[in-house]
Amino acid sequence: MELTDQELLERFKNRETQNYAFNLLVRQYQQRLYWHIRKILIDHDDTNDALQNVFMKVWKNLHDFKGESQLFTWMYRIATNESINFLNQKKKRAGIPPDEVSEFLANKLESDSYFKGDEVQAKLQKAILTLLDKQRIVFNMKYFDAIKYEAMSEILETSVGALKASYHHAVKKIEKYLTSH
Repeated sequence: MELTDQELLERFKNRETQNYAFNLLVRQYQQRLYWHIRKILIDHDDTNDALQNVFMKVWKNLHDFKGESQLFTWMYRIATNESINFLNQKKKRAGIPPDEVSEFLANKLESDSYFKGDEVQAKLQKAILTLLDKQRIVFNMKYFDAIKYEAMSEILETSVGALKASYHHAVKKIEKYLTSH
């Protein structure tokens, strides 16, 4: 049963239906958030850990959700920030220099038993991994998730112009990578 955001929030605010509403929210948004996080972290296990953190934060803060954006946009922002923080902590713990992050993630992609892509998909993913984190997130949101720049602007808290520039630079870098490899 899929409810509107308003129905989910109303049920969540009622103590008697709070757990049920949260379970519905998780079922309704879990897969989309998983794949958004997965495109950032690459690793399945890391993605599951980050997703669990996201839903813990959603649970803790849902009472304070003001409805100034769509519920999914709000959760997407939490997932994006959690993914970036998770990746930064992982890089720091592993002592990975900034110029070796794409190689580290590409190696994770190659060793990931859950990755079922063919050679072309793997090559595209490796090209995407050469991007800076922000460009990679913007590219994934626009290319794979078809999120409009206005919604992206809310999620990433940056201007539409900056997002368009990031996407443009990302596309150029990916094209360059694909033609040279």
